[in-house]
Amino acid sequence: QHKDAYQAILDGVKGGAKEKRLAAQFIPKFFKHFPELADSAINAQLDLCEDEDVSIRRQAIKELPQFATGDNLPRVADILTQLLQSDDSAEFNLVNNALLSIFKMDAKGTLGGLFSQILQGEDIVRERAIKFLSTKLKTLPEEVMTKEVEEFILTESKKASVLEDVTGEEFVLFMKILSGLKSLQTVSGRQQLVELVAEQADLEQTFNPSDPDCVDRLLQCTRQAVPLFSKNVHSTKFVTYFCEHVLPNLSSLTTPVEGLDIQLEVLKLLAEMSSFCGDMEKLESNLKKLFDKLLEYMPLPPEEAENGENAGNEEPKLQFSYVECLLYSFHQLGRKLPDFLTAKLNAEKLKDFKIRLQYFARGLQVYIRQLRLALQGKTGEALKTEENKIKVVALKITNNINVLIKDLFHIPPSYKSTVTLSWKPVQKADASQKRAGEDTTSSSPPKKASAGPKRDARQIYNPPSGKYSSNLGSFSYEQRGGFRGGRGRGWGGRGNRSRGRIY
Repeated sequence: QHKDAYQAILDGVKGGAKEKRLAAQFIPKFFKHFPELADSAINAQLDLCEDEDVSIRRQAIKELPQFATGDNLPRVADILTQLLQSDDSAEFNLVNNALLSIFKMDAKGTLGGLFSQILQGEDIVRERAIKFLSTKLKTLPEEVMTKEVEEFILTESKKASVLEDVTGEEFVLFMKILSGLKSLQTVSGRQQLVELVAEQADLEQTFNPSDPDCVDRLLQCTRQAVPLFSKNVHSTKFVTYFCEHVLPNLSSLTTPVEGLDIQLEVLKLLAEMSSFCGDMEKLESNLKKLFDKLLEYMPLPPEEAENGENAGNEEPKLQFSYVECLLYSFHQLGRKLPDFLTAKLNAEKLKDFKIRLQYFARGLQVYIRQLRLALQGKTGEALKTEENKIKVVALKITNNINVLIKDLFHIPPSYKSTVTLSWKPVQKADASQKRAGEDTTSSSPPKKASAGPKRDARQIYNPPSGKYSSNLGSFSYEQRGGFRGGRGRGWGGRGNRSRGRIY
């Protein structure tokens, strides 16, 4: 009954603007009454979604959720996902709203459509589908985002075909999606995520320090893993890889990111991970590699001439930022092998190390005094100037090194002191910020450093003869543009995806 009338409405999509506007409203309105014409009706509505007249397109898109019934829903989700490529902002918002409305009808069916485009769609569609998931999932209520739905998201994301064909920026977004899932907030959930990141980092491969993509992939993955580590979720696999493959090649690392101090970036990551390292198979060997690298930045005092002045040698440059990272990492791992300095090193090497520590500590005291004097009496706005923000960070760095050196001067060396790394925010006793039953090994930094700098403080305070790194500030865990070019580069090219409409 009325089938011919409905067919006439469908044929209206081939008419003029008025007929098309009416068709855009009436095709969805009577859709459920004519199941035998379902395919024709959906195709007719799709033609309207691609009309040249923007008002007709918007009307047609707005009504698409009415077609999302039963078996048609994944198809409608697939279509809406393809429509995310629209450059018209009003149209784009309509597509987002339509997707959210069918999400509430059937989350898994909608996800099926989204993931099919992430796998097979054009690059712009894939990119926007991933961004949709990363921004919209967290807005959905618990009754929509059930445990079953979250498991489906994890399963689909972990499919080799999704994560093997991923750029650095997309991987960051996938990690944002997965780490936001409630079911992965547990220890075992975070462990799953760490394993997924380790797989993506390809820690079994040979490390090539001269390949910017190889270096960048490792750093990008490590940045995603660092926030997941805790006393129950260990960083051992990453720390081992850094000690065995990255540290020995530190000076030859390359990066496509202009102006990035790649060596400091690596050392910062290693320092942050070292707090959560579990039992390590080759602990002594890796501690030796770390120790050797530390020695490179802990100079011997210059030789003195007979008259007590320097024998023509310049004062060595003290690279405090590097030493803070290396000393902290050594201090953390040294706890696991406390007799390393006394039993594993010969007496001559230990004596040499103590001389280096003593010389460094002397220079340190000079700079700490200078910095405290420079910051004395300054509060509030005065501490917010660029120069003073840098001095505050510099004071944190030097205080940290001072505490760690004092520990190592004990007989036998001690590993009991705790410091907050200079680029880390002060730990607030906010229960909502801390994981239940877990804590970091950090305590509050010295009072002088309490007015910490903003995270983008990247200038350099240069006291006489000392050298701070130009990256005194913190790096962000977000993507920092470290992947070459756009699609198909960085982490490997894309496969041959079909192009055009896949309705």
